[in-house]
Amino acid sequence: MFPALSIEINTSLDDFDNLHPEGSDLVIVPAIHNAENKTIIHWIQNQYERGATIVGICDGVWTLGYAGLLKNKHATGHWYSKEKLSNVFSDTIWIRNKRYVQDKNIITTTGVTASIPVSLALVESIAGTKKAKEMATELGVTHWDAHHNSEGFYLDWQQYITAAKNLIFFWNYERIGISMYEGMDEISLALVADAYSRTYRSKTVAITNGNRPVLTKSGIKFVSEMEEGEKIQIHSQIEIPKQKKAFDQLVHTLVEIEKKFGRTTKRFVATQIEFPID
Repeated sequence: MFPALSIEINTSLDDFDNLHPEGSDLVIVPAIHNAENKTIIHWIQNQYERGATIVGICDGVWTLGYAGLLKNKHATGHWYSKEKLSNVFSDTIWIRNKRYVQDKNIITTTGVTASIPVSLALVESIAGTKKAKEMATELGVTHWDAHHNSEGFYLDWQQYITAAKNLIFFWNYERIGISMYEGMDEISLALVADAYSRTYRSKTVAITNGNRPVLTKSGIKFVSEMEEGEKIQIHSQIEIPKQKKAFDQLVHTLVEIEKKFGRTTKRFVATQIEFPID
């Protein structure tokens, strides 16, 4: 997720190793600011050696590459990074037009929205098609195959100009509050916060009751970035309905971004997350 909301971490890699000395079954690697972090790379390598399946989401593929896990493997990555990836990891076979690629126990994906179909594919492989369909229905997704049109994602001159204007004209920057509540769906939350944070015109802020931490449906603890008693200007506030499915919430968010910031900004966001729009 693009830098947006803040979470509280209650455990560490060492804690995990102490609890599960046999290693993990599955390791999800998101995009990491320092993809060459030696501690993380060493831990991933150890999990891989113990038989874990390693999944690199979006630019998480960089960390897999630096860990040496992509050598002579088929892989994919975010469209914007493909050329650099192929130059740095020339011994990897880079695949286009696939949202996710599996080569034995290494899985890589394109942009961050590919995390949904690849997750459903993993569920299907573990628990069967029926369970995957049930989860797809909950998310509002109709299919999770790997088909993808990589060629359709690029930044045109309009998007470059819009991104520059949005970044430079800081006085138009908006702070958007997201109302947080106990048990909220973190997938919808992540998609909304990520999309708004990619406009270069806005930042999302967690709005909680009394600035207290909030536990989501799966037990992730989100914390308010505001100190107790602190008041900051919120230009608009978003409510994420419990009944709205995550995929539908993303589509709705892109529509709202277009209303607020214009169609080119909407396209700019969709291009970053590799999400096809009309």
